[in-house]
Amino acid sequence: MANLGANAPQRDAEQTTAITTIDEEGFAALADRHRRELQVHCYRMLGSFEDAEDLVQETYLRAWRKRETFEGRSTARSWLYRIATNACLDFLRRNARTPLPHRQPALGAGPTTPPPATDEVPWLQPYPDYLLDPVAPPDSQPDSQIMARETIELAFLVAIQHLPPQQRAVLILRDVLGWSANETAAMLDISLASANSALQRARATLKDRLPPRPIDWGPTDDPAEAERALVQRCIEALEKADAANFAKLLREDVRVTMPPDPFWIIGREMFVAGLVAQFDPTSPAYFGEWKALGTHANRQPAVAGYVRRPGESLYRPQVLNVFRIEDGMIAEITAFSPDVFPMFDLPASL
Repeated sequence: MANLGANAPQRDAEQTTAITTIDEEGFAALADRHRRELQVHCYRMLGSFEDAEDLVQETYLRAWRKRETFEGRSTARSWLYRIATNACLDFLRRNARTPLPHRQPALGAGPTTPPPATDEVPWLQPYPDYLLDPVAPPDSQPDSQIMARETIELAFLVAIQHLPPQQRAVLILRDVLGWSANETAAMLDISLASANSALQRARATLKDRLPPRPIDWGPTDDPAEAERALVQRCIEALEKADAANFAKLLREDVRVTMPPDPFWIIGREMFVAGLVAQFDPTSPAYFGEWKALGTHANRQPAVAGYVRRPGESLYRPQVLNVFRIEDGMIAEITAFSPDVFPMFDLPASL
């Protein structure tokens, strides 16, 4: 954590007095300054946007009830992080969650298809980028890692859900938030040796479960511009029911998952065959006409798809597709149900 300097004892005393004597309105103002980063912290711990919201509220309730115990040995921010971390660990003790082995074979998987590095995470939900932006500090600031893309992407969220809760907490505190080993051990009330051991085991697990970190776009490309162009091409293909042009955006080994549904697909050929059926008005699998909006989730491009069923006048929410990009092409699609649309402030119909 940052060195408070020569006047630290005085500031700590003032801060302790402020928190222990604060009124409810003042406490709410203090808590709101840290709301979004605490929500992201709880989201990493739990993998669920809705649960993270609930745990932030639980954090504030605990902090308000325990405000007289704050001794000023840390900043108010660190104190809130400690309460939030322990609230998440308590939640995970009460609600044991373990990724499930895939409940059915992947469509398109062949006898030589390698097994996936991760199991199903049915409780996974996306996180809207517009909520990340207000709390993302400039890259030059130490806490910029809090919102670093590689620590909020869905692949990272899925991988860390495979860690036991305490290992997950240690890894997030050490490698994401940049806390020291001593601070992490004190926060979790464990020995320094235990904290270091947990971090080593967590890093080894992640190495096995995370996809290789590629250069997403060519060195001469503007990632933001290339991403916008890809999303626009995806929207045009959907709205024109053009499966062939959609196929041009996909890697040959594209992987598609649909949490919490066990249904999943490996391979461009199989996925595009499904699109062809959905786009064909004569097919039993025909959905209807599509419209789409571009958005972002977990620092990844996403497309919100709306469908107008035959005989209806409105386009209604159908799916939020979040893309993982490799070398300018879609390597993975995580498809979420329309239940997540309100989180993104997406229209209820078009």
